[in-house]
Amino acid sequence: MSTIYNYKIYTSASHLPLEWDILAENNIFLSKSYLAVLEEAPPENMQCHFIGLYCNGKLCGIAVSQYIDLSSIATFKDRKKRFCIKDYFFKKFSSHTLIIGNNTLTGQNAYLFGENLPERQGLALLLKAIHKLKEQYKDKGIAINLLAIKDFNDSEWPCFEKAGYKRYYKFSTQPNMIFNIRKHWSSLEDYITDLNTKYRTQYNRARKKAAGITKRKFTENDINENAQRISELYTTVANRASFNTFFLPANHFYTLKQKLGDNFRFYGYFLDDRLVGFSTLIKNGHNMDTYFLGYDEKIQKENLLYLNMLYDMAAYAIKKDYRHIIFARSAMEIKSSVGAEAEKVYGLIKHTNPLINLFIGKLFRYFDPEIQWKPRSPFK
Repeated sequence: MSTIYNYKIYTSASHLPLEWDILAENNIFLSKSYLAVLEEAPPENMQCHFIGLYCNGKLCGIAVSQYIDLSSIATFKDRKKRFCIKDYFFKKFSSHTLIIGNNTLTGQNAYLFGENLPERQGLALLLKAIHKLKEQYKDKGIAINLLAIKDFNDSEWPCFEKAGYKRYYKFSTQPNMIFNIRKHWSSLEDYITDLNTKYRTQYNRARKKAAGITKRKFTENDINENAQRISELYTTVANRASFNTFFLPANHFYTLKQKLGDNFRFYGYFLDDRLVGFSTLIKNGHNMDTYFLGYDEKIQKENLLYLNMLYDMAAYAIKKDYRHIIFARSAMEIKSSVGAEAEKVYGLIKHTNPLINLFIGKLFRYFDPEIQWKPRSPFK
């Protein structure tokens, strides 16, 4: 008897089948609890869909898809000019994007396939699903400009080719910064001992600069009571980015704490009883993923707050015996200085206009030029 493969698109995490979390066991970012956060507290310009993949009627794969409307935000920023030509052309031709994956995260949090679903077949089903979603948006009067998949390793590319993604452009942007925790580290002191003289000096200087700043773990109620200040600090950091595709709503962290409980950690940083920064972590099996953060820009400069947050994250992960910290993209050089290493990740992109798609490689390099940065070597 031949195997019948098909898919089903869900618009609500509450409608997902009971066996969904069995497949999501090894990745919290595909669990029903986390997907409920994307449904209930997503960025204003984002809509999420959840895709179940079936073999002979049995769930054998899961995935997340997101529609992002870039017309409502300043995607590119040119601090020297009020008018940004990149932003103008990007919005004119690429405002409506549909991706397989989670645009708020770095790493392969797009899909999981069970043992009964060959990778090639699973990717082919996702290709059908994303085109079905494109047609659904067309029926709503929304013309999708870009189709994309993120993030996967280079070794996975041959499966995409065989699954029918040949007209998609393979790209790589900023790397995922991974902090690998060495087996002999049982405390922060072991980590400090392994630092070379230059970076041990950096550590000591950062800690001295942070004198007077206290850190406190927030409860669900703390997050709710400080929501406005948290939003201000987050926006300060988000607005510093030269490229943005979304902004988190004010209730996002509160909803995360509600849904994930102890798997979501929120830490507030105080100076003279005033909240001047925060960092967030999500426990994901043997990995600890850093999430979004915020800070007062003046305090950050004077007290090296961001660097101290990175050291605090490293201390927590070592203490709790995690294997890796997923530091994600951005600020690669400073993350490298505390010990994170770059892992190249890839994506696929295709413009729905065949003529524009002929030049998608050149256009992509224009809109997203390679960022030059210098990797650091902090260990002996």
